[in-house]
Parts: sequence; C-alpha cells; structure tokens
Amino acid sequence: MRNVPLAETDGLDRAVLAIGTDYPPDHLLPFHRHRRAQFLYAATGVMQVETEDGAWSVPTHRAVLIPPTTSHQVTMVGVSTRSLYIEPGAVPWFPRDCRVVDVSALLRELVLDAVDMDPRYPEHGRDATVIQLILHEIRNLTPLPLDVPLPADEGLRRLCDAFLLAPDIHDPPARWAAALHVSERTLGRLFRAGTGLSFTQWRRRACVLHSLRHLAAGAPVTRVAATLGYENPAAFTAAFGSVVGRPPTAYGAVAVARADDDGDVRS
Repeated sequence: MRNVPLAETDGLDRAVLAIGTDYPPDHLLPFHRHRRAQFLYAATGVMQVETEDGAWSVPTHRAVLIPPTTSHQVTMVGVSTRSLYIEPGAVPWFPRDCRVVDVSALLRELVLDAVDMDPRYPEHGRDATVIQLILHEIRNLTPLPLDVPLPADEGLRRLCDAFLLAPDIHDPPARWAAALHVSERTLGRLFRAGTGLSFTQWRRRACVLHSLRHLAAGAPVTRVAATLGYENPAAFTAAFGSVVGRPPTAYGAVAVARADDDGDVRS
C-alpha cells in the first residue's frame, strides 16, 4: 500500500500491514500513537523520533521500533518511509522502549516487497511466508546507540530540549547549573538519575546525533564540526566514532547514494 492512512486499514485481520509513505520536506508528524507496534524504516532521508523518554535519530536505511500505544512525534527531513504495523499479539517479544536498529539487506528487500502486497494477502502461501520471515528478521535486529535519553525533571528537561535545537559541544555545565539554581555536582547527579549518562556523555551524544541530518543532506564534515563547536574535523570524527562506532562519512550523502546504487528503493 502507498500513501494510505493507517486508520483506513487498521481493522484488517492481518498480523502485519505494510504502508509506504512519501512526506514533504521538513514535515512534522505531531504526537500520536498506534494500537499496533510499528517498524518505521527510513527508505530515504533522516527521521527524528521523540517520546516523553527520549529522542531517536534514524538515518537512511535504518529503522526504529515503536512499541504499541507509545505516544511519539516524528520530524521528517527528506523522508520516504516504509512502515510495518504489527498486531501486538504477533510480537510478544517486541521491545518496551523505542529502539533504532540496523536493517540487513535481506530485511530491506522483504519490507519493500511487503509494501507491494495486497493488504488482504492470503493467510497461507507465499506472501504469508514473507511476513513470517520479516517478523523473524526483526526479532534478531542489532540495536544502534542512536538515542538521546531525556529526564523527567521538568527544569532539566526544558534545558535539554533547548540544547537539542542548537547543540554546542562546549556549552558549559556551569550555565545549566546556574539556570537550575543548583551546584554543578547536583547537576551531575540529576543527569545520572534522569538519563543514565553524565552531562559530558549526554552533551556529546546529543551533538553527534544532531549532526546526522546535516551529514545526510550533504554538508561536509568540516562545516558540521564547526557548527557544533568542535575545534577541528578530527575532534568531531573521534567523538562521532565513540558514539556511533563508524566515521561520519558513513552517514553522508555520498555513502547513502552508494547504498541506493546497490539496491534502489522501489517506487
């Protein structure tokens, strides 16, 4: 199915509904929730998924697993998605929190194929077998560290939200502590309790994940590093690798284009 609202098909008696959707540039899907679990795959572009608990960056050819009834919003930057909406009873093993995952070449092709199926595919036969293989592959996906956890404390959450809009690797903890009227030591305890990370770790991860959309849009590493406040591209590359495990060039427009050449997204 293509560009079909989920509400029109949600009641179908099938474990998995596959829908491909093309979004306009810089589109925002405001907070909403689905009865079904969702496998949200970025066929093109970069997505930013937000919930009460955190923010997840989803580069091209990766996906995010969104548990049933989880309230979330999605910012789309040049995105075409392929979504699987899955009956909760079919995936009792589905994670309880959002999770960005790497997508194998096999799963990618299976998902693209599922979008072209009749939504009322026979419950036995070739299409049903494809769906079962998709669920098997999803269960064994590798999680990626592409999330920024967000604290429940209202004051700290406001500062975190503002930082995510314009991150700066040198934003000092003293400024945050002063804004909250606490000591830097107390700020450190608040970050640990609310995010599981130190202030420095959280700041670095937020900067790195913010860079993904700019890299995917074709911005050079030098410019991205300078925008985030890094002294030089090497320092940014080292930070990026420590968070993501791969260099920033792996997420740039050229790398994405090469991946598309290896297996074009079917229109």
